Amino acid sequence: MLRSFFRCLGLMVCLITSFGSVRAVFGQAADPARPEPQVNQQLALANVSFEPLGPGDLVFVSVTDCPELTRSYRVSADGDLKLALLHNPVHATGEKPADLEQKIALGLKTDHILVEPSVSVSVLEYRSRPVNVVGAVKHSITFQALGDVKLLDAIARADGFAPDAGPELLVSKISGSSEGPDQIRHIPIKQLLSGADPSLNIQLRGGEEIRVPEAAKLYITGNVKLPGAYPLNETGSSTVLKALALCQGTLPYSQKTAYVYRTVPGSNERKEIPIPLNDIEHRKAPDVTLEANDILFIQDNSGKRLTATVIDKITGFGSMSAAAAAYRF
Repeated sequence: MLRSFFRCLGLMVCLITSFGSVRAVFGQAADPARPEPQVNQQLALANVSFEPLGPGDLVFVSVTDCPELTRSYRVSADGDLKLALLHNPVHATGEKPADLEQKIALGLKTDHILVEPSVSVSVLEYRSRPVNVVGAVKHSITFQALGDVKLLDAIARADGFAPDAGPELLVSKISGSSEGPDQIRHIPIKQLLSGADPSLNIQLRGGEEIRVPEAAKLYITGNVKLPGAYPLNETGSSTVLKALALCQGTLPYSQKTAYVYRTVPGSNERKEIPIPLNDIEHRKAPDVTLEANDILFIQDNSGKRLTATVIDKITGFGSMSAAAAAYRF
């Protein structure tokens, strides 16, 4: 009996608490003296119904007491909605759902289909506001520019830049007309990420293509610790000392003179440029600028290596003879 009494008491407490919570929620909404809570701006922007329509978008039209018209429609390439009972198509491009409701209702009245039509339009899918992000990003992506979408938002959707991204990105705005050319804007990545110029973080309306070209590369080979191709992310150029830092320096027995092989403009050939490597390392000559796609070749000094090997062998043989003589003694 006592256990049953406490169980009933606990149930009553839960019911009272739940009733109080429901009353607090509904009482606050019904109380005219209290101001209505402000709608979260991000939730409002996330509502696709606030965006104007365009070709390819899918909408659902509901007309009261008219099941023939109540179904989904896709906006045609010329921007119209073609409803079964209307004589003329309804132009939907650039219209918001609320405005499209009025246009459909007016068409139903004009064609004497309904006297007082009640029309509701909701958006099922957007296809008219694509933004493409391609190139040196971690994941190429295509998404719809709904709400407040800016350039950094698009880069974040692509999971950021790839390690070999170049110093700038290109934003192309498709004009949609054969007469006017596409608008291309060059935006430096370093300034965009620093936030020093907020105007670089442009607003995206749909129809943009964001291309991130790969950085030009510097090729280092020969008698170095880490030969390879190194991207020039910031300035598109480098120097001999910076190149040595990238490849972690030279190995022993390198030649005093290195060579740079540079492409001749307008030709597939490369010219050979001697570089006083030893003088640059000992601050006897100024550092040399290297351009994109240069090949820095540091040659091995085989004569010096052979001499050092012979000396090591002689020194090792002498040490062994001395140790043997001492052992005999």
